Amino acid sequence: MAASQDVPEVVIERLPQYLRALTSLLSNGVEVISSQQLGEQLQVTPAQIRKDLSYFGRFGKQGRGYSIRHLVDRLRHILALDQTWNVAVVGVGRLGRAIIGYPGFQSEGFRIVCAFDSDPRLVGQLAGGLMIHHMSHFKEVIEREQVRIAIVAVPATHAQGVIDAVVEAGIKVVLNYAPTPTHAPRGVHVRAVDPVLALQSMTYYLRNARD
Repeated sequence: MAASQDVPEVVIERLPQYLRALTSLLSNGVEVISSQQLGEQLQVTPAQIRKDLSYFGRFGKQGRGYSIRHLVDRLRHILALDQTWNVAVVGVGRLGRAIIGYPGFQSEGFRIVCAFDSDPRLVGQLAGGLMIHHMSHFKEVIEREQVRIAIVAVPATHAQGVIDAVVEAGIKVVLNYAPTPTHAPRGVHVRAVDPVLALQSMTYYLRNARD
C-alpha cells in the first residue's frame, strides 16, 4: 500500500465516491462489478478507476471484475472507516446545531461527542443533547473524549483563530464550514466546505443554458 504522502489528494477525494457507489450496489445484491460499469455510474473513466486503486495494491482480476464486498472492505480500511471517530463541533449557531443534529454522521462512523462556543449565553446549554463547553476548555474536553476531528462552524472573521486553537490542542483534521480561506501548519489537514461557492459555480450552467 502506498504511503499517504505518495497518493495525490484528488485520488483520496474520489475514494469515498467509489465506496458510496459500491456500498449501494452491494445493498442491492450486486456482487461483482467491472471498472467500466463503475465508471459509467460515477462518470469516471475505467482507466482512472484502475489507476486510483493501483496506489493501494491489486484488487480485481483481468476480465473478472472486482468483488464488491472485498473492495468495500478494502476501501473502508484504506480510509480508516473500519473504526469510529469522535468529533467535536466548534460554533453552535444555526449551522453548528444543524451539523450536530444531522443523523448521517453516526451511521458512517463519525460520532459527534462534544460542542464548543465562546458565547457565554450559549455555554452550559444543550445542543442536540450535548453540553456546550466554552472554548477555553477545548483541550481538556477533547482529550477526555478522545476527539480526533474538529468541525468548525463559526463566522468567517473567527475561523482562523479557532483553527489555530484546535490545532494547538492537538487536532490534525479539520472540516471548515467558514466561508474564508484559512491556513494550517504542515501535517494538519483542513478541508473547506462552502455551499455558496458551489452554487456560484453551478449558475454558470444556468446562464449558458439561457443564452
